[in-house]
Parts: sequence; structure tokens; C-alpha cells
Amino acid sequence: MVKLPSLKFLRRSTDETPNVSETASHSTVLDVGAEQLGKTYARALLAATQADGSTDAVVSDLNAICDEALLHSPKLQLAFESPQIDAAEKCRVVDRLFGGNSHPLLIKLMKVMAKRGRLGYLVAVRDAAVDLFDEAAGRLVAEVRTAVPLTEQLRGEVTQQLSTRFGKTVRLRESVDTGLVGGMVIRVGDTVFDSSVASRLDKLGKSAAAGFARQLLEHSDRFSSTS
Repeated sequence: MVKLPSLKFLRRSTDETPNVSETASHSTVLDVGAEQLGKTYARALLAATQADGSTDAVVSDLNAICDEALLHSPKLQLAFESPQIDAAEKCRVVDRLFGGNSHPLLIKLMKVMAKRGRLGYLVAVRDAAVDLFDEAAGRLVAEVRTAVPLTEQLRGEVTQQLSTRFGKTVRLRESVDTGLVGGMVIRVGDTVFDSSVASRLDKLGKSAAAGFARQLLEHSDRFSSTS
């Protein structure tokens, strides 16, 4: 467990801010978008973990639930989202599947979300929590799209080069996009590095089209009408 006592996470000042100790009596959360909802719960979770230095462990457990349990079990995700399954049953599922392996603060938050009918947004909470955690720790997030999954060697090389260029620790957020054909596209904030084959083909196509248009203009007399 890595203790990060200096981290400061923003708390929301409105009544929407969930408290991990709240009960089902608070059921009037506004129907905001998934991203905003995720940020709201993530701020509450990270603020709670900051007190005992458990942020790293809780984020790790949250990643495991989203990437290992929900990703590979669409039925579980559907159960979390379903309004037909009552909150008590969802809480029992949370206890049964994760109670013995995940941090108690995370279990408590999941039950609060279940009682509010928001457990289906757990992945959005994870995404927001990871972003806030990275931001607070001074890490840069680089979004990397590749035509095929990165190898360990290439992942290490990309991470090292980006860390050297930006002077900060970099975490890769990887995705596979077969439309790139080859190469990769990296986005760090507003900076984009594009070495994809699709991009090069597009440039070649535009260059060829521009060349044809230029030749057409230069020799337009050949195409002038004689009538």
C-alpha cells in the first residue's frame, strides 16, 4: 500500500456529493450524465480514502472489479444496472462477490450507489477516480491507440520516451483501433503524435490530389474549349 498524505481532492459543495456512510434515505440525486456522476462519486471516494492513506489500495481494488469482474461478466454489469433488482439484493451480491477481497470503503460506496440506483455507473466512477488520482499525483495520462495491442517492450519504450519528453511520470491508457492499419496515435493533453499508417495514407492521398489539381491548373490551356 502506498500512502499519499499530500493528495488533495476536491469535495463538491452541493447536496449531490455522496458520503460513503450515507444510507438509502438519500435517493434524490439529480439525473446527471454518467461522466459527471462518475466524478461526483469519485471525489467522495477519494476524499474518504485520503484520511487513512488507502487511496492507492482502493483505486487498485476498483480497477480490479471493473477490469476483471464487470468486463468479463456482462450479466453482472446488467444486474448492477437493472432497476428490476432491488438495492438489498444488489448489496448482497456486492458482499458475496467482493466483500472479502476489496477495501471496506469501496464496498461501502458500492452499497451507497446500489441504494441510490447508481451502481450501473461504477465504471464511470473508476474512470474519474483514476483521472483524479493521476492528476493529484502529478502523473500525465497518454492515450495510445494502436492497430494491435502493445507488447511489453514497446509499452516500456513509449512510456520512457514520453516521460523524458514531458519530464513527468506517464501512465498509458491503451486502446486498439484496427482502422489505423499500423503504427500508433498518442495524445497527451492537446499534443498529438500520429505515426499511424492510416494517417500516412491519408496524407499521401491528399498530396496526390493536390498535385493533380496543380497540374490541372498549370496546363488548363490544354483543356480550354474550342467552341
